[in-house]
Amino acid sequence: MPLLVVGSVALDSVETPTDSRDNVLGGSAVFFSYAASYFTPVRLVGVVGDDWPSEHTELLQRRKIDTAGLQIVPGKETFRWRGKYMPNMNDRETLEVHLNVFGEFDPVLPEEHKRAEFVFLANGSPVVQMKVLDQVPGARLAVADTMDLWIREQHGELMQLLKRIDGLVLNDSEAKLLTGDENLVRAGHRVREMGPKFVVIKKGEHGALLFGPHRFFSCGAYPLRQVFDPTGAGDSFIGALAGYLCSLGREGGHEFDDLAGAMVRGSILAGYTCESFSTHRLEKLNRDEFDTRLEEYRAFTRFA
Repeated sequence: MPLLVVGSVALDSVETPTDSRDNVLGGSAVFFSYAASYFTPVRLVGVVGDDWPSEHTELLQRRKIDTAGLQIVPGKETFRWRGKYMPNMNDRETLEVHLNVFGEFDPVLPEEHKRAEFVFLANGSPVVQMKVLDQVPGARLAVADTMDLWIREQHGELMQLLKRIDGLVLNDSEAKLLTGDENLVRAGHRVREMGPKFVVIKKGEHGALLFGPHRFFSCGAYPLRQVFDPTGAGDSFIGALAGYLCSLGREGGHEFDDLAGAMVRGSILAGYTCESFSTHRLEKLNRDEFDTRLEEYRAFTRFA
């Protein structure tokens, strides 16, 4: 069953303490789609300029990602981001952001995409996210990502969105900002009380927290000996999570244990993303490698 994702498609330039890359494939919708595609077919909706390399589209299509919704706007440039990571590989500085054509993104879904039952709204304006929801009235599972910019500048619209979605994804500082509570456990429950059935709080190298109506789950990040580039790891995490849920189907809705299992798979895909720049490690990932890490993760978390 196809999973619809709407979000940014970008060209990233990344500097780490040991290496750098310019104009590599990036964007939240790209990392999400790549990770989700390991579990289910994906339909990507985004916008790029005429500077967009055609080989990037071909790469996505080789992963069976439907790019019919990827709009190329003549005379415009693709969203570009440049960032630099600090030695701890957790903190980063944004050096340049050029929204370009993405700053005018007003997604209109192809007719076939409007029948989507599983929808992920990648980080973006809640106004735009709600416009997408208006176009998929039959969605059974709708999950959204957000950030501090929208919490500050479109708070009212974000609160409207929260009442229309099943799940919200945000990081720890954003959860604290949204609720005004420095305690993440209380903050997670408070965000869920704003509307979503479940809330996922990402904590970077420390994993993620899941909040449901009556249950809580903590998922550690997969332990890596070396991190090359964490760009897109959070998007890969939620992509794998959503892709796995989509693969389960569940006509009557997903159980909490489904969500917990999806988070573990998200942690594993996020770890692989950190092992290279862009999607390079994900491009080489095979099922045996993934299954091996899944079993290792089970062993890490087993106790008497």
